[in-house]
Amino acid sequence: MTLEIIVFIGAILLGIVWYWRESKSNTVYRLANKVTHAKDLQMKPDNRKGFIHQQPFLLRLVWVTIFFALGAAIVTLVTPINVFFVQYFVSAIVATLIGSYIASAFLFAKNSAKKENIEKVFEKGKEFVEDLVDHDETVETPATEEKIVRPEPEPKKSARDRFKDKGMIK
Repeated sequence: MTLEIIVFIGAILLGIVWYWRESKSNTVYRLANKVTHAKDLQMKPDNRKGFIHQQPFLLRLVWVTIFFALGAAIVTLVTPINVFFVQYFVSAIVATLIGSYIASAFLFAKNSAKKENIEKVFEKGKEFVEDLVDHDETVETPATEEKIVRPEPEPKKSARDRFKDKGMIK
């Protein structure tokens, strides 16, 4: 159990490092794309996609599984020790995926905390609040300093008057 925890934590760190490395440079994925695709189908120069960076869940799962399957094959061929390692294999795959999503959350948080993005969110929030406010009442907006004047409501009839109008009572 202890070795499985160590493999799990190490794989989380591997997932974080792998995602961060691919967010900086995707040269290995670009090389694999160049080898496996025809000239017309190769990725564009401005495409930032990698093995796990900007990939949907299923493709991340496939690439991570292939990576660990190759690693497991090499380890079993090189070492004479035959170990039942399926639990470590699965633990490493799951932890690497978790690590990639942790890294994407931190990189996304870093990118979304830029001043331009915060100003956009602030403006959208102001628009949302303005939409929620009843436009019939007087509202002062700091940007325009306009006042919207609410028309005087007509006095409501009492329930007795409404029943008299309907002819239900005299």
